[in-house]
Amino acid sequence: MKENILVDLSKKLAVEIVNVCTRIRESGKSTILLNQVLRSGTSIGANIHEAKYASSRSDFINKLQIALKECYETEYWIELFKDTHIVTEEECKDLLARCNKVRKLLIASITTAKENA
Repeated sequence: MKENILVDLSKKLAVEIVNVCTRIRESGKSTILLNQVLRSGTSIGANIHEAKYASSRSDFINKLQIALKECYETEYWIELFKDTHIVTEEECKDLLARCNKVRKLLIASITTAKENA
């Protein structure tokens, strides 16, 4: 059950990041950071999706840990967006809240998977 929620939330986060980056690109604002946040933000869901088809519990945990690292990286890039005024503080707040929710679920899922190993 938790994995389905995690898949859905991480996909929604990726879609929102793509949409924000598209708006930034269309507005003509600096795009130096766009590729970084696009890579890390969409990688979260890709790794979670890949974990569903892991070959072992260890592989499953590893994929979720990679997703967690990508989540932390995405938060960093979003904070840079805010600090450099590329996007509004409100947009950053929403994206960071989404990241936070995914991060907490990833941590819980990793912890549960390790305890049941």
